[in-house]
Amino acid sequence: MRSASSELLLDTKQQQLRKKKLLELAAAKKQKRGVPRTLREKVWFYSTLSFAMIAVGSGSALLFLVPLYVDPAVSTLLADFVPEPVQCTTVRREQLAGLYNCTWSSCREGCTSDVYNCSHIYVAYRTSADGVSGVGGGGGGGIQVASGRGGDVIVPEAVLLVNIKGCGYPPAVACSNFTKAYGVLGATFPCHYSRQNHTLTVVGYDKRQQYADIVHYFAVPFAVCVVTSIVLCVMHCDCQQAAAAAAGQQALPETSRSSAGHSHMEGYRYYCPIDIM
Repeated sequence: MRSASSELLLDTKQQQLRKKKLLELAAAKKQKRGVPRTLREKVWFYSTLSFAMIAVGSGSALLFLVPLYVDPAVSTLLADFVPEPVQCTTVRREQLAGLYNCTWSSCREGCTSDVYNCSHIYVAYRTSADGVSGVGGGGGGGIQVASGRGGDVIVPEAVLLVNIKGCGYPPAVACSNFTKAYGVLGATFPCHYSRQNHTLTVVGYDKRQQYADIVHYFAVPFAVCVVTSIVLCVMHCDCQQAAAAAAGQQALPETSRSSAGHSHMEGYRYYCPIDIM
């Protein structure tokens, strides 16, 4: 009987302790919920959240925009295509299959996957002798050329690409329409050749558009990411206080050295040697 009564007492004590703890937790939660945020705290919280999301979003956007837009634009500018188009004529087209044969393609949809079917389109174009630098007589610059009427130079075979990379994504790049329009033997159309590599031609070229792509897809997201990161640093990292603390720490060793030297001199001042006869 005594053991049963003692067990009941223990159970009741444990239940009372549990109820007490639950009441304390509930009271703490009510206190937390009961304290409303001030307007300044709300503005601070939502501004921090907004700046953080903008910084992360702009930084993540750069990872996708640089390979898709910025890298082709920079490569196009480095190729230095002529701004005024010349007349191109399709002289040869090859439809190849196999990974070994398709190291490049005049047009393909998608720039990251391997190509197993590709088309090679070659064109010939005529330009002035001044337009093809280093050409004289039979050829120059590693290309075969021929002399035309009025001192013009004919490049008998050059590679035609849809853009500098030879690839893209719909609807900007539609390879079926590109092949039908420019892959027919004898087709004539305006094209732009590269001053750096005269055997490279593209159908469309707009220098201003390349600069606009660099500004829109790199400069703007990068500037937004840097500015928002600086704002977050100023808001939460206490940059000015950290700089002041660092300056104080640098001044601290100098003061400690001066005080140590002063105490050392005081020690010598009160030291009086006694001669023992």
